[in-house]
Amino acid sequence: MRFVDTHTHLYDEAFDGDRSQVMERVLASGVDRWIFPGIDSTSFKAQMEMYGNYREHTFMGMGLHPTSVGENWKDELQFALDELQTHPERYIAVGEIGLDAYWSRDFFSQQKEVLITQLEYASRKDLPVIIHERSATEDMMEIVSAFKGRLTGVFHAFTGSIETYRRIASFGGFKVGIGGVVTFKNAGIAKVVADIPLTDIVLETDSPYLTPAPHRGQRNESSYIPLIAAKIAEIKNIPVEEVASVTTGNAEELFRLPPKQKINIKETI
Repeated sequence: MRFVDTHTHLYDEAFDGDRSQVMERVLASGVDRWIFPGIDSTSFKAQMEMYGNYREHTFMGMGLHPTSVGENWKDELQFALDELQTHPERYIAVGEIGLDAYWSRDFFSQQKEVLITQLEYASRKDLPVIIHERSATEDMMEIVSAFKGRLTGVFHAFTGSIETYRRIASFGGFKVGIGGVVTFKNAGIAKVVADIPLTDIVLETDSPYLTPAPHRGQRNESSYIPLIAAKIAEIKNIPVEEVASVTTGNAEELFRLPPKQKINIKETI
């Protein structure tokens, strides 16, 4: 089975002590391609180093994360836009972008401005978007609805209701990213996933965050994607091989990934 982790931060400092061992496990698990979302200028160097070291497997987004919108938001936004414009060959998506009112609302109006600017760029350049939304569902729905039919992308780390999924589906061209939360005991998203067509799902870890059971409470990594796939297979009562095949195809189509080449894993490590 082959998998794509559509949202992972393997370049994060949480992996600095044992990154090579982590990557061996990732590739051995069947996760042979992954997408790094851009966050802001402070994480860019580490992101680029990983991109260079695992070029055959790595695809990237670039954007300004809502929780990185602060006093210097104009400079950070310009950094992201300049990088997208100067090196378009590096990026297959605009993101991670969005709204986050969970941690703070101090710069929430600026978050909206930053989001709209990046959505407009993605629309002009025909790039999919990677959307982060937390405690701001109605604001997000209002903003994205204005781009209906002009955007494609993924609502990352989706844990919303079936009604919210249907609103997202009505925009056309969007999928939902399902990660480790679906494996949590009594997780509401598990019931919702039962009613979401598999063709609208992509898999993600958001590593090092949101670790699936039975590793909850530990650092997450992309090698745990098969655990998420197995849970979705259990919920939908279908073979895990079907989940792997369909969700991988969904990711490759959404992000327009090139045809998969045969890669010698030992040579890559």
